[in-house]
Amino acid sequence: MLFAPIAPLGSYARAGSRRPSLHSFERFLDEVMRVPAQGGQTLQQDEKAYTLRFDMPGITREQLKVSIEDAVVRIETVAEAPRQYRGAYELPQNIDATASTATLENGVLTLQLVKLQPVSRATTLTVQ
Repeated sequence: MLFAPIAPLGSYARAGSRRPSLHSFERFLDEVMRVPAQGGQTLQQDEKAYTLRFDMPGITREQLKVSIEDAVVRIETVAEAPRQYRGAYELPQNIDATASTATLENGVLTLQLVKLQPVSRATTLTVQ
């Protein structure tokens, strides 16, 4: 299993602090392409969603925590889990957490991450 370094949990929780530099999408793809057999990670995407798969043998649903904040996906196991895993991945587009799903079957964690479509906040001014 490939362990991905992440910033300490307290460093991004401070008010007013910038989001830490996490694994970028490009680094994640580089790692997946370079060591697919060791990493046990795959990524697929289409216009609407990203699908990420991670090998998590010996881990139960209760021992896994997956959180999404904007474009950052964090995966970690609880302290009582037989194997420890902690990773954070930053995707190029924000994720719709309410429409996304996480399933664990036969030791494979599958994340179906729905892309959040950007809403235009442009306003039109009347020229006088």
